[in-house]
Amino acid sequence: MIRTVLLSFSLLSLLPVCPALSPSTSSQSHELDLKASDGWVDTGVDFGAGDTIKVTASGQLKFNNAKQANGPEGLPRGFSDLVRVFQFNDAGRGALIGRVGTSEAARPFLIGASVTRQAPVAGHLFVAVNLSSMDSASGSYHLTIERTAVAAAAKTDVTVPAFSQKLIDSIPRRVNDADNNPGDRVNFVLIGSQEEVQAALKAAGWVVVDKSKQDAVLNGLLASLNKESYVTMPMSELMLFGRTQDFGYAQADPLKVVASRHHFRIWKAPFDLEGQTVWAGAGTHDIGFDRDNRTKNGITHKIDPNTDGERDYIGESLSQTGLIVKTDYVTATDPVTKAKTATGSEFTSDGRTLLVYFPKESK
Repeated sequence: MIRTVLLSFSLLSLLPVCPALSPSTSSQSHELDLKASDGWVDTGVDFGAGDTIKVTASGQLKFNNAKQANGPEGLPRGFSDLVRVFQFNDAGRGALIGRVGTSEAARPFLIGASVTRQAPVAGHLFVAVNLSSMDSASGSYHLTIERTAVAAAAKTDVTVPAFSQKLIDSIPRRVNDADNNPGDRVNFVLIGSQEEVQAALKAAGWVVVDKSKQDAVLNGLLASLNKESYVTMPMSELMLFGRTQDFGYAQADPLKVVASRHHFRIWKAPFDLEGQTVWAGAGTHDIGFDRDNRTKNGITHKIDPNTDGERDYIGESLSQTGLIVKTDYVTATDPVTKAKTATGSEFTSDGRTLLVYFPKESK
């Protein structure tokens, strides 16, 4: 739960007053104390896109079931962490973490004892202690947050090539499985090079999904040994433009991914847009399990029937990286607004396709 830090009168009397920040402010400093039970806390420090975030932290926490206390860097990850779901699974239990903004798609990052980084987008800095819902700890961290603003740049309108009605109509409305059963709706398009797209997806916390269970098990073991979070469930292969997906991506927490994950597939289109590569994508949000109507006793993932939510989540997650230049929507001449997936799950949509533009590379 996100809440603003409450400071007692005695503490306020000891700390410098933090005036309201503005684009003309070159630097600013603020301090606060954070307990493990506070959840996500609004620091009150408002960063602009490109501003420098510097946070230093001190203090200790002691988890009830831990042998030793830990500082803001958190406890070393151990085997037992594989059965815990943290806010940020790439860091240890008790680590100090942060994020910019309140969007569901805003990805946490490790602060630890100290971090200096640029804010990818504008918004308040939020901080939290990395722990699972079952953890409790005594103690607190003391944080000093510094903001250094970039020089205000003149605003310019971003011009991107138009995605014509002819182009959107040339993309099949839905993907299909190997037996040619129609499936998920094609609900977003990325316009940018493979390098740009993959870099932005990585920055947004999306993980490339394995195509086989064997790959998933092997890579999952390697990822665990490297103390990295990993999306373990493989993704089935679906068809668009006469071939299976070029890439599958997912975003979820370990263990939770079994029943719930954000995911999508993308295919390189057989055309470009003024020299930029075009990728067609189909994204859905798994929210549980369901019967697979193609087989007698088959089980498959149940999707959120409002597929527009996943479409917009994908766009917001990429916007949060600061690596795209514009988003827009376009509607095909004969849009799909209600249908069933290849496994029999019903879904609805407003029929719009999300366009995500990346910067055009200089030649």
